[in-house]
Amino acid sequence: MSVSERIRAAYEAACLAEIEALKPGNVHRFADGHRMTAAQFLASARASAPVLADSSLSVGRRTLAAVRATRAAVGTNTNLGIILLCAPLARAAEMDDTDLRAALARALAGMDVADSAPVFEAIVLASPGGLGSSPSHDVREAPRVTVVEAMRAASGRDMIARQYATDFRDVFETGVAAHRKAEGRGLDGMWPTVFTYLAFLARFPDSHVARKHGVPAAEALAREAAAVLSETERMHDEAARIGKLMDFDRRLKAQSLNPGTSADLTVATLFVRGLRSNLHN
Repeated sequence: MSVSERIRAAYEAACLAEIEALKPGNVHRFADGHRMTAAQFLASARASAPVLADSSLSVGRRTLAAVRATRAAVGTNTNLGIILLCAPLARAAEMDDTDLRAALARALAGMDVADSAPVFEAIVLASPGGLGSSPSHDVREAPRVTVVEAMRAASGRDMIARQYATDFRDVFETGVAAHRKAEGRGLDGMWPTVFTYLAFLARFPDSHVARKHGVPAAEALAREAAAVLSETERMHDEAARIGKLMDFDRRLKAQSLNPGTSADLTVATLFVRGLRSNLHN
């Protein structure tokens, strides 16, 4: 299997594992939500995977191509955040299969102003009212700065932008660490993914919730998630754990609270894990 094929496989596996996991407030195999279905997310992964793993494309061009492929497949924005996070990770994996984190820093540093136009276009295409407005840089205007510079300007209010500004520090230091901790406790199946998601949800006010409902709502959600995380970590009965999380899921969806950014960061974490495993093997 070629490097490109391994990257594609790791990406699709990460997207599948995230949908298979019970992530309160988000779309998953236990319950759809927010007028979206698990099937749409899986179709989005299949549609975006080939271009995301296309080494002939720059990070910017594969980002735009992946968003276009998703729109053609499902007609809505299911995975803008996932693509923004996974496109530079895919490029990093092509550069170095021994130190992915160091390669990612080089991949981000190598994104020039030419990458900005397709990335900005992808953001507008997927989410015209979302990530794009900033006092200093607006994705609806011709780019004058690199993607990383634009993301740095938005990093205080958006967790995906923050990853670009910090070489994905939260993915590696919160996400990968949480996944490893869950595996170290002997958990398998969906549970390392669930606890990775809860770690993000508890530690950081979710950017998507903050944009839709305000920062206080996102901060309140983080506090509630921290309590749920603490309680479910102490549970040994799987059925009881599922019941607790499904109750949390129903309450969030009843309030239209969709922690989409925490889910996107979870996919990026799973992609990192898969790249390290697939390429080293």
